[in-house]
Amino acid sequence: MSALPPSRHHTPAQPWQVALPLPIPALDFLPPHGLPAGDVPVGFRVLVPWRGELVVGVVVGVAEGKPSGRLREVVTVLDKRPFAHPAFVAALRGLSRLARTPLGLLFSDLLGVGWEARVGHEVRAVAEADLSPFESMGGVKVPGQDWAEATHFAAPLLDAVREQGLLDERFIPAPRTVTGYRALKEGGAILTPRQRHAWDTLGNGGPLASQSEWATLAGVSPSVVAQVLARGWAESVQLPAAPPDLPLPSDRIPRPVPDTLPQEVVWRLHGGRERDRYARLAPRTLRLLELGRGVLVLAPDGATLRRAWEELSGLAMVAGTRAVCFSGGLNPAQREHAWNLIGSGEAGLIVGSALALAAPHPDLGLIVLLEEASDAHKLLSGSRAFVPELVGRMAAAGDHTTGPIPLAILGCVPAAESLVYPGEVLPPPPLRLHVVDYSAPPEQPELGPLSSPHLKPGDLGYPLSHDLARVLRQVQERGRQAVLLAPRRGYSALLRCPTCQHTPGCPNCDVALRFHQQRRALHCHQCGFETVIPDRCDACGDPMWQARGPGTEWIVQEVRKLLPGTPVYRHDGDHQDDLAALQAGESGVLVGTQGVLSLDAPPNLALIGLTLADTWLNISDFRAGERYHRLLRQLVAWHPDRSPLTVVQTFQPTHPALTCLLSGQDAGFYPAIEVRAREGLGYPPHRLLTYIEVAARDRARAAQAAQEVADTLHGAGAAEGEVLGPAPSPLARVRGVYPYQLLLRTRSEERLNELLGSLDRRFAARVRVDVSPRGMG
Repeated sequence: MSALPPSRHHTPAQPWQVALPLPIPALDFLPPHGLPAGDVPVGFRVLVPWRGELVVGVVVGVAEGKPSGRLREVVTVLDKRPFAHPAFVAALRGLSRLARTPLGLLFSDLLGVGWEARVGHEVRAVAEADLSPFESMGGVKVPGQDWAEATHFAAPLLDAVREQGLLDERFIPAPRTVTGYRALKEGGAILTPRQRHAWDTLGNGGPLASQSEWATLAGVSPSVVAQVLARGWAESVQLPAAPPDLPLPSDRIPRPVPDTLPQEVVWRLHGGRERDRYARLAPRTLRLLELGRGVLVLAPDGATLRRAWEELSGLAMVAGTRAVCFSGGLNPAQREHAWNLIGSGEAGLIVGSALALAAPHPDLGLIVLLEEASDAHKLLSGSRAFVPELVGRMAAAGDHTTGPIPLAILGCVPAAESLVYPGEVLPPPPLRLHVVDYSAPPEQPELGPLSSPHLKPGDLGYPLSHDLARVLRQVQERGRQAVLLAPRRGYSALLRCPTCQHTPGCPNCDVALRFHQQRRALHCHQCGFETVIPDRCDACGDPMWQARGPGTEWIVQEVRKLLPGTPVYRHDGDHQDDLAALQAGESGVLVGTQGVLSLDAPPNLALIGLTLADTWLNISDFRAGERYHRLLRQLVAWHPDRSPLTVVQTFQPTHPALTCLLSGQDAGFYPAIEVRAREGLGYPPHRLLTYIEVAARDRARAAQAAQEVADTLHGAGAAEGEVLGPAPSPLARVRGVYPYQLLLRTRSEERLNELLGSLDRRFAARVRVDVSPRGMG
């Protein structure tokens, strides 16, 4: 099953590099025997020998340098067209070289389909070959001169014969099948009238895919058809499986607006409401789909993916093509079917997660990256790739005939790094915002009419201020809905002894244990350690404990005290109530973490409360203000049709992320402030920032290795301003490991690659490089 026809005249060709779904670099293999020299099939899947088995890999290019030993051959090419987009392959190769991440690990993380070879495999000995010496390996059975199923022989034996060039192999496409039933001409036993009727039905309408379908069609019980099978009048057979059902496109078509978006290769669209942004994108998308080109829309999380699918998928039907929603939520059969639709060009619109990035549309005309600043684009394990960086590399790599792939960046707020691109910022939705200043008495007139001048800071109320409580009572009286965002899940951030101020901590991590009242336990949100609440303080023996830092459980308790009789719902990582009544418009209050924004806004929403905004600012990360500003913009634009009152409780009412919203500035104003503030610090977008973590289970060993890394970088010519650290991580111990961190600030990838090259050696501790760090605090 080769993409290229074999040739009798074999011309030596340069070896191919093949990536396997393993945490290893790409490996060198010779092209299949008999394949004529020609273009390297980048992005095609191949079968290669690996540790005595045949495994699926992806061709990523030609081998670099001379092979160090004898190379094995690719056994066969599985595809007739690229299985992964060549630009995607180029992007992964570039990131792999820069970040020192094994290419196989990147493919394993980001190519979520195709690692199973769906082919039949037959083998035979080459003409006049004597395989008797191999009979001692893996049993006595060896291939003969006739074709036989490869499964009849031991895989290590076949690999040994293959390595000697004595094995002929052929591969036949094997579509997915299901077990079905067909009638035989005559069985060996007499049938009853009902059994004969079932047999006639199967003979006239079969083969059928299941016994239940057969029984229903014949109008008999399942036991009747089972007897027909038992008496030898029917048999089970393998039938081609019908294409699996895929998510249905929406019937919603964005209202028509003129296409006034930029024509540059990379452009952006931010601000306004989410539905407004999709409406502005729709004309460009529709025009490309009508031209037969592909549009790939990438979302960072399930909620954004769902809304993008609802708003854009209807365009495909208008354009006469198909839309597919591709993510990890599909089962393997659905993913395979959707991938085939994309590769054939039958599906022009692809809306998906990071797993859709490799989508092999033959003529990709636009990539749309949603919410490029979202931390959800960062893979939390494995290769730890940051999807927007890969998207940028893929768009720049483009196609060798059409050039770079146009890239559109859409979101609520632009990232500071995105402001270099031309674009448009939509006007903000109507704003109803009230700030509760916990740091000063509410005597300033700009605080609004809710706060009473006679209240002092201690009288403001916490965790629900008097202003927020007052509006919550109005919500209850009028039968409306409210959503309160808590800083964290659980009951409180910690328990503290009021006598000696001792705080119970995790034995594995350098963090305080979180108090979960519902479980009556202390829990570590880093490693999962959990223990019962001690009766007395370990330090002084005092039996009293004081909860500090309210979480969702605490705020739910406070709301129930404040609004007796009003339904109060909770939604966080530990607990999700049934919100059907709330989504139906019934009155109630929803308390949750930031994850509630993944839900649709309640239809009768009148109030949004941010109970402690400073939580998003009090972290040691230079992007904290940007995240806080994005959260505020998401809150005020959450409801698609109205502008609920938003109450922000904070100790930092003059933070620019909040004041620019109060002053009516558009969504691009605060990121511009960030760009200016970061210039003196040498942070993105002015420099490339790379995070290096050095970790070991022994603190002294980790510290010494971190210093060795710093010395190595300086020895390679790093200037003083290019290396920051080493320093202990803000969490000095995580899961029993002591991490130390360094930061590299470089002007270009070339300079970064030069410095990282000096670290290509062993150190006394684990060294991990992250070229796109997020959430470093």
